[in-house]
Amino acid sequence: MNYFTNNHVEERRVAEEKEDEEDEEGNENDMEAWERAYAEDRSWESLQEDESGLLRPIDNDGVQHAQYRRRLRNLSAASAASRIQKGLIRYLYIVIDLSRAASERDFKPSRMAVVAKHVEAFIREFFDQNPLSHIGLVTIKDGVAQCLTDLGGSPDSHIKALMGQLSCSGDSSLQNALDLVEGYLCGIPSYGHREVLLLYSALTTCDPGDVMETIKKCKRSKIRCSVIGLSAEVFVCKHLCQETGGSYTIALNEFHFKDLLLEHAPPPPAIAEFAVGNLIKMGFPQRAAEGVVSICSCHKEAKVGGGYICPRCKARVCELPTECRICGLTLVSSPHLARSYHHLFPITPFEELSLALLNSSRHKLQKTCFGCQQSLVPSGNRPGLRVACPKCKQHFCLDCDIYIHESLHNCPGCESLRHSKTVNNIE
Repeated sequence: MNYFTNNHVEERRVAEEKEDEEDEEGNENDMEAWERAYAEDRSWESLQEDESGLLRPIDNDGVQHAQYRRRLRNLSAASAASRIQKGLIRYLYIVIDLSRAASERDFKPSRMAVVAKHVEAFIREFFDQNPLSHIGLVTIKDGVAQCLTDLGGSPDSHIKALMGQLSCSGDSSLQNALDLVEGYLCGIPSYGHREVLLLYSALTTCDPGDVMETIKKCKRSKIRCSVIGLSAEVFVCKHLCQETGGSYTIALNEFHFKDLLLEHAPPPPAIAEFAVGNLIKMGFPQRAAEGVVSICSCHKEAKVGGGYICPRCKARVCELPTECRICGLTLVSSPHLARSYHHLFPITPFEELSLALLNSSRHKLQKTCFGCQQSLVPSGNRPGLRVACPKCKQHFCLDCDIYIHESLHNCPGCESLRHSKTVNNIE
C-alpha cells in the first residue's frame, strides 16, 4: 500500500513541475523582446563570493577580451588572405530612416534613440580610423530625403545637426534617398571611395518611380551601398547590397546593432574594377597667427585668429582635413597621413599564452607587462591572462593588448628592438 502511495505522490510532483514549466514558457511568450532580454540575463545568479563570504564584482574582462580577440583574428585572417587594397580616402553618406517605423519600441527606448546614440559613437570612431575621409548625413521622413550635413570632416558639426532633427513621421523612401546621395557622390574624384550606409527601420518603401533603375544608376556610379536593418529582411535592400558590392545585415538587439555599425568604421577592401591607383596632390597648411582677422572660406564670414592657411591660395579654413573652397587643393596634416598608415600594415595579433605554460615551473615568465609595467603575477592560485608578441616575445596585459591594436598600432617591444639596433649601428 505504501508503494502505491509513494508512486502517486511522485506522479503528482512531476505533473506540478510540468505545469510550472508550461506557465513559465507562457509568460516568456507574452513578454516583449526587451523584457525577455532581462529575464534571460539573470545577472544576479552570476554573483561570486570571496574567501570571506562577501560578494565581489563580476569579472567580465576575460569574456570581453575573448570577444575582442575573435574579432581581431577575423580581421587578421581577412587581411592575410591576399594583398588587399583599401580605400583610405572615403566619402560616406549615412542615411538614417526616421519614418514612423523608427518610433517602434522593440529597441529600448525606441529605434530612433538607439540609432542616434550609436551613430554618434560611430562618427567619432570613423574619423579616428579614417582621418582623411568625409561623412555626410541624410534622413528619410514623410517620403522625402533631406540632407542634414554636407560631406565634411568635423564630427561635432554632424552630431549637432543630427541631435536637432530627431523626430519620426510618415513613410520611408529608399529611391529618393539613393537619388539624393548619388547626385552628391557622382562628383567625387576617382581616387575617393564612394559609400552609402543605410540604417533602415521600415519594412516598405514608398517610391515615386522604379527603384531598380536607381539601383542600376548607383552601380554605374561605383557607389558601394550597405544596409543595417532594424526589422525583418527586405528584398529590395538585399538586392541593392548585392548589386553594389555592399553588405546587408539585420540587428537582433542593441548590442548587435552597435557591433554591426562599428564594422563599417575600418576601410573596406576596394572592389577590383574600381581600385585605380592615383597620385593625389595635397597641401600641408600652417596654423594661422592668433589675433589676426581674416575671412573664413568655409563659413564666408570674418573670424579672429586660429584656423589654417592654404599654401597655394592663402585662403583661411577652419579645420582639417578639408578641400580648399578657393583652389580645390586637398588640405591635410602629417598626423592624418600617419594615422592612415596602420590600415596598410596592420600589427600582428598577439598570442595568448596557454595555462600549461603559465603553470609550468620550467619556464621563467616575465613578472611585469612590457607596456604599462604593471605586475603580471597572478593573485592567489588563479593564473593571470597575458599575451605575447610573436616577433619580440615580450609579454603584455590584456589592456595593453587592446590599446596597442586599436589605438597605438605599434608594438613597443618591436620598436624598442629596432631602436636598440639603430643605436648599436651608430656606435
